[in-house]
Amino acid sequence: MTSERLGDTAVLRLRDLGYRLPPQGPADSKYVAYQRVDSSIYVAGQLPYVDGLLPAQGLLGGDVDIPQAQELARLAAINALAVAASAVGDLDRVRVVQMLVFVASAAGFADQSTVADGASELLLTVLGDNGRHARTAIGVAGLPRNSPVEIQLVCTEAAPA
Repeated sequence: MTSERLGDTAVLRLRDLGYRLPPQGPADSKYVAYQRVDSSIYVAGQLPYVDGLLPAQGLLGGDVDIPQAQELARLAAINALAVAASAVGDLDRVRVVQMLVFVASAAGFADQSTVADGASELLLTVLGDNGRHARTAIGVAGLPRNSPVEIQLVCTEAAPA
């Protein structure tokens, strides 16, 4: 599910899907949005904020269903991509190496990887081969702000096309 049209850019592919990279706000006083170590970029966990608000809250297998959680995973991935793009200056220069997906899960919920698929598919569609990644999906008892999903990325800077 990749898009490699001639002259196409990751930002245009994102826009074709109906999304945009959110602007980056000021750094938090207690931690940074990303850390570069050699060629690696470690993006801090990102929640699925849209214009500063969480579109949903609660647990999978209780308050939030899988299709809604997949959309939240896409939104969190877009927020993580925005941070990574700010680290390298251009979304087309982002190569995702690893994605960690945390899913706030009610007892007995076992479809964390299905939730994570929403974000994985978005990365492949927007970044093409630069979006291929190793992935871990983890069920947790709760997340900050009662978010259903949080995503953390490890990236590198891709060679210019």
